[in-house]
Amino acid sequence: MSERVPSFVTESCDVWTALQRETRPICLYGMGDGAEKILRVCEQRSIPIAGIFASDEFVRGHSFAGFVVKKRADLEQELGDFVAVIAFASSRPEVLALFDDLDSTHTTYAPDVPVAEGQLFDWAFAQKHCEELEQAYALLADDRSREVFAATVNFKLSGKLHWLRDYTDSRESAFETYLKPTQQEHFVDLGAYNGDTIRELLSFTDGNYASITALEPDRKTFKKLKKYVEQAQLDNINLVNAGAWIEPGELLFGGKAGRNSALTPVMNEVSHDKHTVMIPVESVDHVLNGAPCTLLKLDVEGAERMALEGARHTIEKYQPRISLSAYHRSEDLYELPLLLRDMCADVRLGMRHHPYVPAWETNFYVTFG
Repeated sequence: MSERVPSFVTESCDVWTALQRETRPICLYGMGDGAEKILRVCEQRSIPIAGIFASDEFVRGHSFAGFVVKKRADLEQELGDFVAVIAFASSRPEVLALFDDLDSTHTTYAPDVPVAEGQLFDWAFAQKHCEELEQAYALLADDRSREVFAATVNFKLSGKLHWLRDYTDSRESAFETYLKPTQQEHFVDLGAYNGDTIRELLSFTDGNYASITALEPDRKTFKKLKKYVEQAQLDNINLVNAGAWIEPGELLFGGKAGRNSALTPVMNEVSHDKHTVMIPVESVDHVLNGAPCTLLKLDVEGAERMALEGARHTIEKYQPRISLSAYHRSEDLYELPLLLRDMCADVRLGMRHHPYVPAWETNFYVTFG
């Protein structure tokens, strides 16, 4: 393991160490999957939690993880000054404003816990993967992208909101700078959800395109996608109810009819819940079978690396512009850029963070040549 962290890291310790050193009460803001993940890490690292609070409209006298969920004002009255730990994700402007207000009155952290299962992005992780992170940083093609990458690493380490707040750009700016869609796109949408990214593309092309291929693994969400396509009367579109992977086959899938659904590359696991089912998976190369791709989007809840491998021949042949999620796994920040470099030496990488806390909606934008 390297004894140093990347040269662009300016934080001096990670959020978990900062919380371990705290003498003030520590309170979680929020409930749900994110809070459960953070509570597990706190327990593993002997970080005591003094209380849990929620936005006023969600406080109804119920409990979470053994705590009575309270209003922020009630905890302020009981505890005085406390450290706030944001334990849920949001892109809604009114919620982001609440985060900023909390940050202005309390020491506030938004710890990074992987969306997909995997390693925490802590100080030891930054040391262990220092060289890979610096190699990925060196591939970035413009100053803003390098700033965003450095800010993302510093945020993942520290959980401090200003790293996101100061380096956020609109999704429109990414389309205008990198993707630049035309009316002749052969669009491949991996993780098509309910058609939201197809709608987004069409908003930039006056509804025109050459072809669309869309993969969505969740059955309920796929029905919504199909309904949207039918209502919009879109033609020359191929909808595939499958996950994106390196090759055709079947995998376990944690289907929750939402954005936290994810593939599980373990075929013999028996410890899965009622939401986990076996589903088909496909590769881009197999589905397209040599057909062109000019614009490729990957937002596949932690399977981005495997989905990229499954699109290797398509990428090498057609060099499409790519929108690539970079936030599901800690390793994605370096593994995905280095994989793209392996596929094509003249890869050009952009990076942008769009409004979200924590560092969700942080994407690589890829061009070639």
